[in-house]
Amino acid sequence: MRLQYPTDIKIILLPCTGKLDVIHILHAFEKGADGVYAVGCMEGDCHYNSGNFRARKRVEQTQHILDAIGVGGERAQMYNLSSSEGPRFAQIAVEMDERIRKLGPNPIKLAKNKAA
Repeated sequence: MRLQYPTDIKIILLPCTGKLDVIHILHAFEKGADGVYAVGCMEGDCHYNSGNFRARKRVEQTQHILDAIGVGGERAQMYNLSSSEGPRFAQIAVEMDERIRKLGPNPIKLAKNKAA
């Protein structure tokens, strides 16, 4: 089965979403990403015990920071899926792409383009 999801989504693999840090997400926005979402294993089912809980907390912290600086916290999201939910992964990718398109371009990217 070949999954179809938007081609402008860039996938970055990590050994565990627990390795995801706030600075990584903010760096993506600084570099021009319009949105970022993390997909981790099911809550309570992390091979590394609590990695997905740490990731969720970090995404929530990032959302607060993005709201505070006027970018919008809804541009960062966390989802939990099992490895057998490929079709759901593709559905989330489409939903996230639609959400970000409705929000428009990243305000940081727009400000950089105006300054250039």
